Amino acid sequence: MHSLIVLAHPEPRSFNGHLRDVAAATLGALGHAVEHSDLCAMGFDPVEGPRHYRSRGLPERFDAQTEQRHAAERRLLPADVQGEIAKLERARFLLLQFPMWWFSVPAVLKGWFDRVLVYGGLYSSTMRYDKGYFRGRRAMLSVTTGGPEPTFAHNGRNGDIELLLWPTHMTLSYMGYTVLPPFVAYEVGGGIQYSEVDEGTRRNQAYARALEARLRPLDLVEPLKFNGWVDWDERGRLRPGVPGHSPFMRAEP
Repeated sequence: MHSLIVLAHPEPRSFNGHLRDVAAATLGALGHAVEHSDLCAMGFDPVEGPRHYRSRGLPERFDAQTEQRHAAERRLLPADVQGEIAKLERARFLLLQFPMWWFSVPAVLKGWFDRVLVYGGLYSSTMRYDKGYFRGRRAMLSVTTGGPEPTFAHNGRNGDIELLLWPTHMTLSYMGYTVLPPFVAYEVGGGIQYSEVDEGTRRNQAYARALEARLRPLDLVEPLKFNGWVDWDERGRLRPGVPGHSPFMRAEP
């Protein structure tokens, strides 16, 4: 099996980099062929714009979806985007490794979504959700936070971690992935604490072991639930009696 690990952190020696290495070693030991995208080390440009398209579908003004579709249909996508799409197409399992910054993903990962998940190539108005391009493949988030675990509880001061991560989970589901519950390492400092002997080190080492254990029974993990096309009416709203599986999609107001 092929797997792809996408790392979104500017320091490869960070704890996020360490978790990436742990995941790669674990998956490799399970027989996976593991590929990497270290976005910061690659110098991946996260900002979509006209400079990426030498042949324009709409020369008079820039529209991202128009240019992505135009380039996808003519096989003129930027080389960096083509390379990332090729990795995604080979991978049956996708792991996104990143720190939570400002209650969301780092900008480089958001830009990776913007540029690599190409309209007209990897999704369209009919090729999304449970009819998405990557249906049948699995994806998972591995996230670190600076705050302690209780602060990310349903009543925590930083907000419910399930709600904070849901937009990223929804992005993956939108593309057709079967999304596994996230792995979250809480209260991770900015330094390379796993190489020091202190309480933070012991906590981080425990998280590394927990990620390894979590990745071993991937086939046995119950995925998150998402609504699919049969759940919505012709207006795109939940049909009567159908539960909404997203906290941003309520069956009742």
